[in-house]
Amino acid sequence: MTKHSKNNTASSIFSYAEYKKLDYGTKKQRLGNESMRQFDACALCLNKAREPVACNEGHLFCKECVYTDLLTQKQDIKRQKEKLEAMKKEAEEERLRAKAAARERVLEDFEKGQLGLSGRPSVTTGTSTESKQDGRGTKRKFTFDPSAVENLAQEAEEAALRQIEREQAEALKHKLPDFWLPSLTPTYTSKGPPTSLTEVKLQTTCRGGNPSHSLALKNLVPVQFTLYTSSNGLAASSADSTPAEGSTASNKEDPHKMCPSCKKQLSNNTLIFLMKPCAHVTCKTCTDTLVRPAKQCIVCDKELGDKDVIGLKREGTGFAGGGMAETSKAGVAFQG
Repeated sequence: MTKHSKNNTASSIFSYAEYKKLDYGTKKQRLGNESMRQFDACALCLNKAREPVACNEGHLFCKECVYTDLLTQKQDIKRQKEKLEAMKKEAEEERLRAKAAARERVLEDFEKGQLGLSGRPSVTTGTSTESKQDGRGTKRKFTFDPSAVENLAQEAEEAALRQIEREQAEALKHKLPDFWLPSLTPTYTSKGPPTSLTEVKLQTTCRGGNPSHSLALKNLVPVQFTLYTSSNGLAASSADSTPAEGSTASNKEDPHKMCPSCKKQLSNNTLIFLMKPCAHVTCKTCTDTLVRPAKQCIVCDKELGDKDVIGLKREGTGFAGGGMAETSKAGVAFQG
């Protein structure tokens, strides 16, 4: 065996390391603990939440971050609504132009028919049948029916409009110079706005969930963690502390968050529940054994309903059984 056959990429098989070096196809990567967002971190800025608030699905945000995000979404929605109205107006104008062209085609066909120049067969009427029934040579009284005339004119315009659309489609089949333009696509028609434009519903959504769900300011719930320090014992809640106090405490000793009932330290390993009316946070054990049976908060004794207990979302621990241990990136394979 020669020397060159022992090179790294000269093997007859496609090794795992060579597959990882490729830039196409679906990529998978295991996530460690450093890649996981902490349970008390904001889902938008990924830092420790300041003045934390949560949505009805349990996604945690900074108050400033979620307010800024909702304001940005509302501005985008306003801009999208303006574009939608412009599209509807343009489609309505196109429909009116098509209707005017159809009416012009009907008048042109009528004039050609009166002059005997039309090559199309004339529309048959029921006069011959009626004359046979009434008898030959009898006189009938003339009656003018405006609704019948309007119906006949409308039917003639619709038939002319369909004929114009067929002619446009036939002409566009053999001519595709700028096919990316809406008026030069093979499927272009002048029927007006599509049904999807009238069914669009624009609303602000939560960025923390996948798939996203609707979110409004009135749905945000404040979150009040219970802090603990080994030197001073119980500390103030996270919602009541100011940024200056928090920075001073972090210089001395960073207080960790705990369950107010069992004094268990909260982390990504712990399932955490939020009491919606009072904003207190407890662990899963205390929630199942104390809060749900009594239907009241164990801190302030406030009554709770069945939907007032919200589970806060967490990403995982980095272990295989901790959830979200692997991520993937989809790509197109064999397409250069």
